[in-house]
Amino acid sequence: MSFCHHPDAGSLRTSPQSALIGGGAVLALLLASALTEAQTPAPGAQPGGQNVTAQVQSEITIPLPSLAPLVERVSPAVVTVSAQMSRELAARSDQPAEESDQSTPFDDLLKRFQNRGRRSQEREVIGLGSGFIIDPSGYVVTNNHVAGNSGKITVILQDSSRHAAKLVGRDEKTDLALLKIDVPTKLPYVSWGDSEKAKVGDWVVAVGNPFGLGGTVTAGIISALGRDINEGPYDDFIQIDAPINRGNSGGPTFDLSAHVIGINTAIYSPSGGSVGIGFAVPSGTAKDVVAQLREHGYVTRGWLGVAVQSITPTIAKSLGLDPDQPTGALVASVTPNSPAAKAGITQGDVILSANGHPIKTMHDLPRLVAATPIGQKLDLTIRRNGKEMTVTAAIAEMKEHQEQIAANTGTGSEEKATSLGLQLSAIDPALRRRYRIPKEVEGVIVTNVASDSSAAMAGIEPGDVIVQVDQKPVKTPQQAAAELRQAAAKDNILLLLNRQGKSQFVGLSVGGSGSTMPPR
Repeated sequence: MSFCHHPDAGSLRTSPQSALIGGGAVLALLLASALTEAQTPAPGAQPGGQNVTAQVQSEITIPLPSLAPLVERVSPAVVTVSAQMSRELAARSDQPAEESDQSTPFDDLLKRFQNRGRRSQEREVIGLGSGFIIDPSGYVVTNNHVAGNSGKITVILQDSSRHAAKLVGRDEKTDLALLKIDVPTKLPYVSWGDSEKAKVGDWVVAVGNPFGLGGTVTAGIISALGRDINEGPYDDFIQIDAPINRGNSGGPTFDLSAHVIGINTAIYSPSGGSVGIGFAVPSGTAKDVVAQLREHGYVTRGWLGVAVQSITPTIAKSLGLDPDQPTGALVASVTPNSPAAKAGITQGDVILSANGHPIKTMHDLPRLVAATPIGQKLDLTIRRNGKEMTVTAAIAEMKEHQEQIAANTGTGSEEKATSLGLQLSAIDPALRRRYRIPKEVEGVIVTNVASDSSAAMAGIEPGDVIVQVDQKPVKTPQQAAAELRQAAAKDNILLLLNRQGKSQFVGLSVGGSGSTMPPR
């Protein structure tokens, strides 16, 4: 995964590792193929007979589609964003000086796939990205990793005029930033489209500044919707195959009505080149974020106060849910005194819907809660102990460093749950220090896991603390072993583990035929 931000304004980077957003399509491919087939003479046609090709050509006229009208309409509103940062500021941001996208939330992936490039000996670090004007008064949308941490920002219009830009606001969680330039005349601008109406297979057009080349247009289709690339709770990317590369960051993706339905942000590229897998922030997300940045300079989000996880087939069996189509968000922990705690939500609840909107995956819940106005009531349908019920939570404002807290503490002697391959012990001060177990965590610590056991297959490790067995709290090794033996009769066991302060449920298949993602 890599950003489509070109960090070197002074040279054209063509290294095979300098990847950033891609894929391509030819609009007329199917039409041309169909026409070729129609022009092929039928088997057995006699020489001197009727000219089938001429007949087809005279009867069928299929003009190849052109994107020129759309491009002419939108291109004046697409801009180049030049971001400049001192090497001192780059150092303070813990990023290498040759990179100008210092605040990117995808930095680990960037380091993995992107060529670091040559080290500039200059005092300033300059990078080029893309952006687009959304208001004739000069508001410009781009990526946060393009301009969010820059000391000097310049917006270059289609006519090559350069304008100093002010950073109005930025949002790291969605990688968006809003700039403002002051010009004496009204500027061309583009309008938001409705990404909710986008469908896989729809044609899209990307316009931007790849490799510092300036206005470049590519076309393709929507390859997938709702992509989660594991970079945050609000991942909901549109995947496109329109070729986009380094420098396209912050540029728009248009539908065929010339509306912006996405902001090009990153690509997946193991080779460094465009391989047709690009990701754009959907307009449905961007529009609301940009509106808040314009009004306040920052973004406020709703907060419920739960840590949730996905429901695997093994966990679904343990909870009595359909293992073939597990849906919902499993509550791994609840923050004390949070809206969720006050509403009566408890660890182990499965949240099925919020205000009537189904929670199909765990990522649906954070996005929905974040978009809920502060103070508004949220009706949550939950499943607890096989029964469905509805609770109501008053959404609070998410603070910048809000963390989930699971309160607990423990004692007992050593015990073995041999059928599962686990050796259990009470938590003493030495073990607590060794495995960095928070002082408030209560339960039974795993001191050894047999390598060929179902517990090992499920990802359980020494140092994990078993807090619950099938949603029953355990405080001693003897109690835990007894509960595990009893639960083993059902073939599937649901464990609540705590690893270095983080809680997560794990489904354990006693027969060894299934396992779940280990807690991290």
